[in-house]
Amino acid sequence: MSRLPRDAPTLHGRAALLAEIDARLAAGGGVALHGPPGIGKTALLDAAADQATARGELVLRLRPARSERTLAYAAVADLLRQVPPHAEAALAPTARNALAALRQGRPPRTGVPALARRLALPALLAHCSRSGPVLLVLDDVQWLDAESAALIAFAMRRRPGPRVRTLAAERRPAPAAHPRAARLCPSPVTVLAVPPLAPDDLTAMLEARGLPCRTASGLHRASGGNPFLALALGSTGADGPAWRPAPLPEIARELARERLSCLSAEVNATLLVAALATDPTVTLLLRAGRDDADRELRLAAAAGVVEVVGEAIRFTPPLIGQVLVDETPAPQRTRTHAALSAAALDPVEALRHRALRSARPDAAVARRLAAVAGQCVARGAERTAAELYLLAADRCPHQLAVERLDWLVTAARTALTGGAPALAGRAAEAVIAADAPAGHRVRARVVLIDLAGQALGEMGETFAAALAEAGDDPALLAPVRLRLTWQAMITGDPDRAAFEARGTADIARRAGDTTSEAMALSSLAQIQRMRGEPEWRDSLARALTLPASPAPDWLHYGPHYMAARFALIDDRLDEARSELLRLLAVAEHDRIGEARVEVLRSLSEVATRAGRCREALRYAHRAVQAAQEAGLSPGPTWYTAAVAELAGGSLPAAAGFARRGIRASEQEGDNLYLRRNLHALGQAGLRSGDTRAGVAALRRLRDLEAEAGSSDPMIVRWHADLAAGLAALGEHVEAWETLARARRAAERLGSTPALAGYLDRATAIVHSESGHADSAVELSTAAARLFEQLRQPVEQGHALLVAGGAERRRRRYAAARLLIGAALTTFLSVDARPWAEETERALARTEGGFVPEQGLTSTELRIAGMVRDGASNREIANRLYLSVKTVEATLTRVYRKLGVRSRTQLSSRLQTAEIGAPVFEITSPS
Repeated sequence: MSRLPRDAPTLHGRAALLAEIDARLAAGGGVALHGPPGIGKTALLDAAADQATARGELVLRLRPARSERTLAYAAVADLLRQVPPHAEAALAPTARNALAALRQGRPPRTGVPALARRLALPALLAHCSRSGPVLLVLDDVQWLDAESAALIAFAMRRRPGPRVRTLAAERRPAPAAHPRAARLCPSPVTVLAVPPLAPDDLTAMLEARGLPCRTASGLHRASGGNPFLALALGSTGADGPAWRPAPLPEIARELARERLSCLSAEVNATLLVAALATDPTVTLLLRAGRDDADRELRLAAAAGVVEVVGEAIRFTPPLIGQVLVDETPAPQRTRTHAALSAAALDPVEALRHRALRSARPDAAVARRLAAVAGQCVARGAERTAAELYLLAADRCPHQLAVERLDWLVTAARTALTGGAPALAGRAAEAVIAADAPAGHRVRARVVLIDLAGQALGEMGETFAAALAEAGDDPALLAPVRLRLTWQAMITGDPDRAAFEARGTADIARRAGDTTSEAMALSSLAQIQRMRGEPEWRDSLARALTLPASPAPDWLHYGPHYMAARFALIDDRLDEARSELLRLLAVAEHDRIGEARVEVLRSLSEVATRAGRCREALRYAHRAVQAAQEAGLSPGPTWYTAAVAELAGGSLPAAAGFARRGIRASEQEGDNLYLRRNLHALGQAGLRSGDTRAGVAALRRLRDLEAEAGSSDPMIVRWHADLAAGLAALGEHVEAWETLARARRAAERLGSTPALAGYLDRATAIVHSESGHADSAVELSTAAARLFEQLRQPVEQGHALLVAGGAERRRRRYAAARLLIGAALTTFLSVDARPWAEETERALARTEGGFVPEQGLTSTELRIAGMVRDGASNREIANRLYLSVKTVEATLTRVYRKLGVRSRTQLSSRLQTAEIGAPVFEITSPS
């Protein structure tokens, strides 16, 4: 198997493990790594070796190949060829003779005593270490020839010196009783497993290698977090549709074969039963005749092939089960299906296995499968129904050609709603490849369009074919035109989107399709709102009156979800949250996952605005995980995660999500979420101090919105952020123009009080940067009161922080401390961590102007400042949510640090220190 390429320039997701390896080696001894093939052991060894070389250490590398395992002394010969010549020259003649022979890959002549032969290598390493630390880096030690391994192990037992250390890696999934890699290390030895990469780290690595974001984010489950396997799978499937399984590359099959080859035939037979079962459990294996299943599963789990959690069995990674099935002879698969049919408790599952025993056409079997599939649809088991419909089509004789097409169309739609995109795509393509009627072909093409997710801009040919085949039939045209509406919205063409939405509503009305009509009107309302057209209210009201009942997977296109989104935009947060929680209960039945993801995203945005930062992060990361599992476009969920991180997580994480969201949106032509991710990135830049980068992102967003004709400043509230950033750069004229445009649009559309608060706060920042601090204080404190009334504490704290900065500019330090302290209290109360950290720094700068040399902590500075301003201990305790005893103890420490004995002396000391204090400016956050 070829080796995993080294990560460049960053070893993604391995920083903590690499730091631990470095720390263990610095303490002396050795580190033994283990893990399955492709997990990234070589990349870690390369990184550790590079670090050691950069420190000036002598690094000796061994990387034996499988073919060298039987070549005696081959590895030690490679090792000796890397040793500086002067080290060998200093050894005794007997040792030099032994080493000369070993360097040529042969044992020393028989005249050399055995002990002398063994002592040659430790003596050489000890001499090398006199010039500096020595690091032996041994990769793939399972391929070391026995003679070399024995010499190296002896040398390590002889302890050639504390400056000789070893980092060894071994290919095995779980720790053994006597790991070979550990025997090749000097003591003390640390044994570490190299774990799979986390989803985000794997996605970042794959994106750095040029894979599209959507492909990268969906490969974690398929690869089990194995970087080598993910790269192999991604290289074959990056150019095809997301739902179409790419052929397994031979290198991935080789990896799976290697993992299976270390297991006995009996264990593999048990694993075959699990691989062929729909939901494998230990009990099912026992019922299928695998009497020793418990022991055999333990062996398989120890080899890293499966995970057993309770009763459930899961292959790690899943392709191992696929390879096992593919490479098992047909007679054995037939026997296994027969055993599973007899063992199944569910009659549907028993029928499935009976049908899978033979692929021969059989009309009775086909009709029986189709009938049972219909029953599965009725009870909500769409995935099982889709598989049975496909089996019925595969077993169908030529006399049932029409029924076969019906079954394939039904299989495609039920597989889509059942969350089985591969089955849906297979069934839809089978319909299009056949000589099917126009209605069947249109419905199949609509399934393929739905499988594209946010990448509707790439489906032009499919749309054109579907329209041509639909002709004038309104029942066929309505679903196609509805999706053309969504395509135009995603690609940023609001005029065409509005045209398609109106046309879809009319066509669906003629067809009596109230569900499509309601979704078209909901989309029209969204377009009208984005364009600043007040008619959106009428469009949404019409949609809400229709007797529409979108399936759970279409919930996010329906009028009730749209009404909840508009409530969020209008800052009716309690109303939005209540409706979204009701919709989430329905969306949990969505097997595709898109509706569930959209509702989770909206709940996160509501929580962010309402100041429930932990809840916002929880919903956002649930949405990210659900989108990854469903193979959905990641741009929207990464935007939501960025927004939640801006409020309650970390600014670097927010910027990371936003950048990835921008790349994903650009790749899929999703201009809607490209703009939103640009807003998140702009905010992260402004708040982290990279004002120019933040303004650049927001200017790009402004230009894209102008091209798209979007004019409602309440949907993506970037105007205030851009104005604040421009003011910080001294671009005051452009800042005023930005605010003026936003106010004119808000007046025309009838905006909410919250938008006025955003704009007033931004105006305060521009005033402050322009030297009009008095106006800035008045506007920002008014905005803080407004946000307090609206119960939006994060925005309230932001306004207080701006007011504190303006007071600082007026040299009113006590007022500045009170306002910034109030902002900090607000942020801490809602777990707005990045805001709290930013405010702590602002407060420390403000208070540090008085006594920077005394080493007071931020809390001590705050309390000292309040004492100077005349606050009692109880007042201080109430303001900071502390106990009076804590305040008293803190004051005692302040007195000791400042060398004072009373509140009067403390106030005098601070007043004296304040004279001539520099003016610290608070960067205007966004």
